[in-house]
Amino acid sequence: MTETNRALTDEAQASPSPPPSGAAVEDARRVSVPDTHLMGSLLGPGDEWLDTIEAAFPASRIVVRGNEIAISGPDAQRVGDLFNELVTLVSSGIRIDADVLRRSLDMIDQNEQPSAVLASDAIRLSGGANVRPKTAGQRRYIDAIGANIITFGLGPAGTGKSWLAVAMAAQALQRKQVERIVLTRPAVEAGERLGFLPGDLMAKVDPYLRPLYDALYDMVGAEGAARLLERGAVEVAPLAFMRGRTLNRSFIILDEAQNTTPEQMKMFLTRIGFGSRVVVTGDTTQVDVQGGRSGLDGIEDVLSGIEGLAFVRLDRRDVVRHRIVADIVSAYERNDSRPAAQPNPERAERSTP
Repeated sequence: MTETNRALTDEAQASPSPPPSGAAVEDARRVSVPDTHLMGSLLGPGDEWLDTIEAAFPASRIVVRGNEIAISGPDAQRVGDLFNELVTLVSSGIRIDADVLRRSLDMIDQNEQPSAVLASDAIRLSGGANVRPKTAGQRRYIDAIGANIITFGLGPAGTGKSWLAVAMAAQALQRKQVERIVLTRPAVEAGERLGFLPGDLMAKVDPYLRPLYDALYDMVGAEGAARLLERGAVEVAPLAFMRGRTLNRSFIILDEAQNTTPEQMKMFLTRIGFGSRVVVTGDTTQVDVQGGRSGLDGIEDVLSGIEGLAFVRLDRRDVVRHRIVADIVSAYERNDSRPAAQPNPERAERSTP
């Protein structure tokens, strides 16, 4: 339906008609947009965002007249909340696009406020770059990093665990809250053989550390990252190099922590010196460590109750890569939750020589 067809010609049409006697009473809601010029951004090109909202709430009727939106139906309150949140976002300078609208719909469905996340204070970096959380889980993650000495960010691939941690580290360095950033990962082989890679030890482990370099380049640019690395303000090293050190006034990120052993995890956590902040990221569904005994197994039970330490768990709703990544994560979660298939005793008996 086009915007012209939706626009009503008189006030009587704009207001939902009273229900006939004995009919169920539906909720009704009206949203007034403060500035008419915001309507284009709110409804989308060719009413695309309005079409998306109608598809998400098929039982509700949405009527637009001028700068007023009338909603009726069983989901009228939620639809009204969504439009109010979108008005707040547009008024804050946030551009509504398909991704922002999808995330706003998800947050409304979880009784969360999209404007409290998407229009929240940004991580401000030099050069004018600003990084904002895109989901409520990411907002909790950023808040936890700012409020704690050690933060564990656990969740599936694509939830921004490492990327946001590097952004917080870059901001802390630029504000002189720390003197250096230390980025580390366990050099665990995921089916490949480290010894067969060419070069010296650092050349062999460099591919394992590449995602951390990539995140750093996103924050400060390739030239800025090169300068920081050259003067020692940023150090990227495999986890084995942390043994025996004490890291003072540092922002330390341990990435891919599911591939540590319990002994390595204890070693790493006891490297923390004065004035330091630590973020540990990991995905417990992708363990490559030999024997499958991960340093993250049971660690929340071990460390619970320690002041200044927090655990933040992200899920498929926090995936910020292509939509299909969230669908893949959901598919694996459903598969993992199924009971294991039981062997057929008759088939086993027939196969016995």
